[in-house]
Amino acid sequence: MNEIEVLKHYWGFNSFRPLQEEIIQSVLSGQDTLALLPTGGGKSLCFQIPALVKEGICIVVSPLVALMKDQVENLKSKGINAVAIYAGMGKREIDILLDNCIYGKIKFLYISPERLMSELVRVRISYMNVNLIAIDEAHCISQWGYDFRPPYLKISELREILPEVPVIALTATATAFVREDIVEKLAFKNPKVFVQSFSRKNLSYVVFDLDDKYKKLMDIVTNVRGSGLVYVRNRREASEVALFLQRNGIAADFYHAGLERDERSRKQEEWKRNQIRVMVATNAFGMGIDKPDVRFVVHLDLPESLEAYYQEAGRGGRDEHRAFAVLLANQSDQLALRAKYTDSFPAVEEIKKTYHYLGSYFQLAYGAGEGLNFNFDLADFCKRFKLGVIKTIAALKFLEHDEYITLSENIFLPSRVMFTAGNEDVYRFQIENAGYDPLIKTILRSYGGMFDHYANIVESDIAKRLSISYNDVVRMLTNLQEMGLLSYLQQTDQPQLQFIRARVDLQHFDIDVKYIELRKKIQLEQINAVLAYAETPLCRSIQLLAYFDEPNADKCGVCDICLAEKKNEDLAELNDKIDFEIATLLQTGPHALDELVTAIKTGSDNEKLNQIRELLDAGKIKTDGKNYYL
Repeated sequence: MNEIEVLKHYWGFNSFRPLQEEIIQSVLSGQDTLALLPTGGGKSLCFQIPALVKEGICIVVSPLVALMKDQVENLKSKGINAVAIYAGMGKREIDILLDNCIYGKIKFLYISPERLMSELVRVRISYMNVNLIAIDEAHCISQWGYDFRPPYLKISELREILPEVPVIALTATATAFVREDIVEKLAFKNPKVFVQSFSRKNLSYVVFDLDDKYKKLMDIVTNVRGSGLVYVRNRREASEVALFLQRNGIAADFYHAGLERDERSRKQEEWKRNQIRVMVATNAFGMGIDKPDVRFVVHLDLPESLEAYYQEAGRGGRDEHRAFAVLLANQSDQLALRAKYTDSFPAVEEIKKTYHYLGSYFQLAYGAGEGLNFNFDLADFCKRFKLGVIKTIAALKFLEHDEYITLSENIFLPSRVMFTAGNEDVYRFQIENAGYDPLIKTILRSYGGMFDHYANIVESDIAKRLSISYNDVVRMLTNLQEMGLLSYLQQTDQPQLQFIRARVDLQHFDIDVKYIELRKKIQLEQINAVLAYAETPLCRSIQLLAYFDEPNADKCGVCDICLAEKKNEDLAELNDKIDFEIATLLQTGPHALDELVTAIKTGSDNEKLNQIRELLDAGKIKTDGKNYYL
């Protein structure tokens, strides 16, 4: 099938969106391609379609596990074979998936950048028939970008393993400088770069400098119809603002990464179906959520970069109808943003301490831990060692950059089971251990194919079928694992922390101080750009487009600055008309005040009286106390 046939067959569309076709042609002709398409611009089709047209498998690198899982499920629902490998999976499980990619009919292998660090993965990729390497959220590879992820720097090693395979890099937000950096870091040969304009004509950007933000938020929610999104700084604020809206009769809810997976899914679905009108969320919300009819996106706090702001605000109005992106920012917010900047840079000593505490937390001896994966509860870790959360997150990022650890975001991994003993051995075991027989039978009947790959299981379902407790099921499965009959991986909803190298003592611990200074400089520039955007009385759209290297843009006509200018122009025009009428009337002779006001046809009584006062003050008309004349 060619690209149009693939589009129609799997997605049911007859034509491409702007730039999609040109990007797909570039990839199909074997060019290294960089594509900048705004959020909701259909980026994933730009690599999925060429990969389906060509023989072989496409490797997709993505930093967001939730997004990877969504895309894999989407592809599977269309009958396309896709798998994902990310932090938290067991070695044997990864082994089986990689084998399927070499010998099976898998078309897409989604992989998190941390996983590319493993020798096992790299060796196996070299045996695959790879037709394309796709790098999603490609701005993460640039340390000048707003969301730099150190493991992304490992992607270029894929090019050494697969030198002939073309690469497509995709992102929604990147300045010209970051674009050049992406092309260089990915060692592009004769790159083709496609950039869709960052202009969003239907989006009205507004900034308010107010102390009472809650009152303004209520005004917006009351006056703008339809569904909305409110971004806040932290989890506590998310629940407080949602509660405030609920108390005022608005169907609102809150969302953050600390919620249980089922609760997160439920809230997302209710918002998508408009059962919840307003979602109050931290920036963990929105990735991969394609809801076209969002009428307003409100930021109750200043964002940390214009890239993040553009991406989050851009979730409004994807259906091309009018939507509002509102930033509520006052003086204390500006001080808070600067303070957060100061707080987020730990000293080298603090980074060392954080590393030392990690070793104690996971009870790792010096020289041990290489390649080990752990569930990581950041809140518990900070509480135990009396650490500040913001500084600790920053310290972990520096430890990631210097390749001591990697850290993934919150991910839900269901429980998985695979029999490691052969069919006959399991049968013999059942006869000899009657107490385990019902459990083994139930698992084998309920979940297929468990002798050659891991199957997802739900312990509570098994417990219900056997009329035993959930804890009994877990205990029995753990026992069977210890006896060598099966491999049992329990579900988790925690971020995954992996030690890339064995734990070193502090004598041999080295941190890149120059890099810390560079991050400081970059972050300060990003914060200054946000503050300038909030304070500069210039068309908001022109400011954003200039930041993304689209100079000489026209005024949008719909942001708060443009509307204020238009209002002033209209007022000036109205005043000129009133002045002209007054002069014309008084040329015919003196008029009493009420006579004059009645005779003027333009404006309200207040506007007429204001202009009479203005003309008197300027000495253009006079009064003897009773009549007015020229």
